[in-house]
Amino acid sequence: MHDFALKVDELTKTFGERTVVDGVSFHVKPGEVFGFLGPNGSGKTTTIRMALDIIRPNGGTVSLLGSKPELSVLRQVGYLPEESGLPPKVRILDTVRYFARLKGLSRAEAEARAEKLLHAVGLYEHRFKKADALSQGMRQMTQFAVAIAHRPRLLILDEPFSGLDPLNVKLMKQILEEHRQAGATIMFSTHIMSDVEEMCERIALISDGKLLLFGDLADIRRERGVKAVQVQAEGIPEQLRTARLQELPGDVVEYDIDDSWTPERIFQAYAASGIPVDRFERVLPSLTDIFIEEVSRARNLA
Repeated sequence: MHDFALKVDELTKTFGERTVVDGVSFHVKPGEVFGFLGPNGSGKTTTIRMALDIIRPNGGTVSLLGSKPELSVLRQVGYLPEESGLPPKVRILDTVRYFARLKGLSRAEAEARAEKLLHAVGLYEHRFKKADALSQGMRQMTQFAVAIAHRPRLLILDEPFSGLDPLNVKLMKQILEEHRQAGATIMFSTHIMSDVEEMCERIALISDGKLLLFGDLADIRRERGVKAVQVQAEGIPEQLRTARLQELPGDVVEYDIDDSWTPERIFQAYAASGIPVDRFERVLPSLTDIFIEEVSRARNLA
C-alpha cells in the first residue's frame, strides 16, 4: 500500500516569463476526499495537468499511486476536466464505451459498464444522442461517467459541479460517496467552498500559483479562533444591545467577538438577566471567510 495517492513536491510551471505554479507541495492520502481550492486562474488546473503528465513541470516531482505518472499508473486514474472533452459528433453510449476500453476493460465489460453508468447518471434514454445535442449539465454528467467507467483508484475532478442543477449535484455526490466507500481516493478542484466543507476533511489552497494553506480543515478553522457566538433565547439582555449583533431567524442572535465582548461575558449577561438560553454556540470562521482572508492577504503582500 502506497503512503500517498498523489504527492507533488516543489512543483513549478512557467509559460514564457510568467510563473503559473510556483513551488507547490502537498499530498493526498489514500481513501480520502481532498479539496484543492483557489480562485479562478490560481494554477489549480495547471497543477492537475502536471500531476497527470498532460504537461511537464519546469521543476519539482510528482508521485501518483506511489509511482511516476506512467501509462500503467494513469490507467488507474479517472479525470474529469473542467472543459468538455467529449467528441461532439459521437453518441454518448459509444463515447463512454470507447473510453472504458482505453482504460483496459474488455469489450463486454465496457458495454455493460457504459449502459449501467448512463442509467446511474440519468442519461440512459439519451444514450444515442451525440454530445453536441446535449445540454451543458448532460455533457458534464456524461464526462463524469467517462471518468468513473473503469472504477479508478484515484479520481481527480476539476470543477465537477459546474453547470449542474441541484438534483445532479446531489446525484454526483452520492455516486462519489459510493466510490469512496469502495476504496477510491477523490480529489476535486473548486472555488465553491460549501461543497468542500460538506465533503472534505483536508484541503490545499493556492492563489497566483503559490500554496497558501494545506492541512486538516477542522484544524485550520480552529487555529483562527472563535469569531462569533450564536445564542438562541427568547430575548436579548439590555446590556448586550451595545454589542455588534445580528438577529437571525428562530430567536437566534449572533454576536461578534471582540475585546469588549468575549464569549464568557456574553454568557454571563444572559445569566444575569434571567433570560433562559436554549442554545449557546461558538462560531468558527467559515471556509469562505478563510479563503477571502488568505487570498486577500497574499495579494496585498505581492
